[in-house]
Amino acid sequence: MEEDESAPETQAEVQTEVDAHSPLHDAVPDARNIDIIMDIPVRISMEVGNTSISIRKLLELSRGSVVQLNRLAGEPLDVLVNGTLVAHGEVVVVDEKFGIRLTDVVSTEERIGTLQ
Repeated sequence: MEEDESAPETQAEVQTEVDAHSPLHDAVPDARNIDIIMDIPVRISMEVGNTSISIRKLLELSRGSVVQLNRLAGEPLDVLVNGTLVAHGEVVVVDEKFGIRLTDVVSTEERIGTLQ
């Protein structure tokens, strides 16, 4: 009986291959490798709201113009890391600078879902 050379040799090898294709594979790095990325800077931004306007309306904007956003006053802000939603929060003042108090953190599964 001939063996198929392309077939994995052990059951463990098959399991590793399946795990490597799991959506959580890249989200939960091996603890030994996490130190490699710990000092990489990321951009954190807070979004109050957004809207769409025509270029005509955009060109008509001037000092004192008010642009209505899609979010109600008092609603939590979106906290984005490199453009990806990771949390919601409320504005606070810390030493005369704006800050944000996190009120909700998006789950890992939800964040991974937005990447796919």
